Amino acid sequence: MISVTTGIPVMNRWNLTYFDTREFNLDERSIITSLSDLEFGFLEDGDRYQESYTSSSAHDDTSNENAIIEEEDEEKEESNHDIGSVEESNNFWENQHQLLQATLSRSSSFESRIRKATKELLKKKQLQGDLCGCGRGPVTVSSGCKNCLMREVSCHLRNEGYNSAICKSKWKSSSYIPSGEHTFLDAVDKSSSKRAGEVRVIIELNFRAEFQMARASEEYNRLVDRLPELFVGKVERLDNVIKILCSAAKKCMKEKKMHMGPWRKHRYMKAKWLGTCERTTSTPLLSMGHSS
Repeated sequence: MISVTTGIPVMNRWNLTYFDTREFNLDERSIITSLSDLEFGFLEDGDRYQESYTSSSAHDDTSNENAIIEEEDEEKEESNHDIGSVEESNNFWENQHQLLQATLSRSSSFESRIRKATKELLKKKQLQGDLCGCGRGPVTVSSGCKNCLMREVSCHLRNEGYNSAICKSKWKSSSYIPSGEHTFLDAVDKSSSKRAGEVRVIIELNFRAEFQMARASEEYNRLVDRLPELFVGKVERLDNVIKILCSAAKKCMKEKKMHMGPWRKHRYMKAKWLGTCERTTSTPLLSMGHSS
């Protein structure tokens, strides 16, 4: 048995001696049990803290792992997107080259005859170096005297028996395109069958330059380089070429993240050759002889 002595204060003066010191006999087993319960309580609290800490740490580790996995997935998606974009771009340009080649390789007999007659005159003028009637310089495409050269070509084709004329298209501005005008040549064949009707061929002496763009991509420039400087083709063929090049110009500007001017769009380019125009047949200015 264990003796425990404790002092209990009492307000009653007469019982002070009796209550000043009093012995309480406690069972030793009950005290040990109480201490054990107290120790077990501390252990339980520690275990709960440890479990809470471990659970929190595990949750943080899992969150970090998930974040890393998500980041890696995003990098893979971006990489796959870049690869897909490159493949898509390559397929687009390859397809445009094939379409352009297929369109330009076709030619009717009338187109071929007009092309041959026009090339012969241009070659002759280049060799002779004749000065144009306005006195600007030699009658060539690169001299800048396009009007005089067009008159020469139109007259030559008429002399060869073709219905050729100088055409001037003019259009007003709209919500889609600005106003503009363009001058070119054409030749009309009325001898075709009644089923085919009248066949009109467009002649553009400096065709490639009409599609050249500043700061264009290498892919677009390669496509433009495949265009002939002298274009001779039916209206339907020219329309297909315009669609191919305007689609390529749009893709080029999108890839370079640049704004595409309205004068590069399909409607504007189509208005140059395929819109309403005036046909004029006039005699060429007199040549001023050879240049020195």
